[in-house]
Amino acid sequence: MTSNPKPGDGSADEPVIGAGLRSGPPQDPPETETERRRRRALFLRELAEARELRERVQPRRTKERRMREAMRMRTFRI
Repeated sequence: MTSNPKPGDGSADEPVIGAGLRSGPPQDPPETETERRRRRALFLRELAEARELRERVQPRRTKERRMREAMRMRTFRI
């Protein structure tokens, strides 16, 4: 009597087929330069919109941030 009645299923003596392959959905084809630029433009538009909204909602903090940034820029001038 053997410990594993079906030697083909899970036997330690046989290599596992497909052990290094990932299971899951197939990879998407690489995006084109046009698609990447379109996504980047959309992201930059949304980022600018978010910054404008933040400036309207928190004007005091925005003013302080502008002042700090201006001070930082002055320190690098020679």
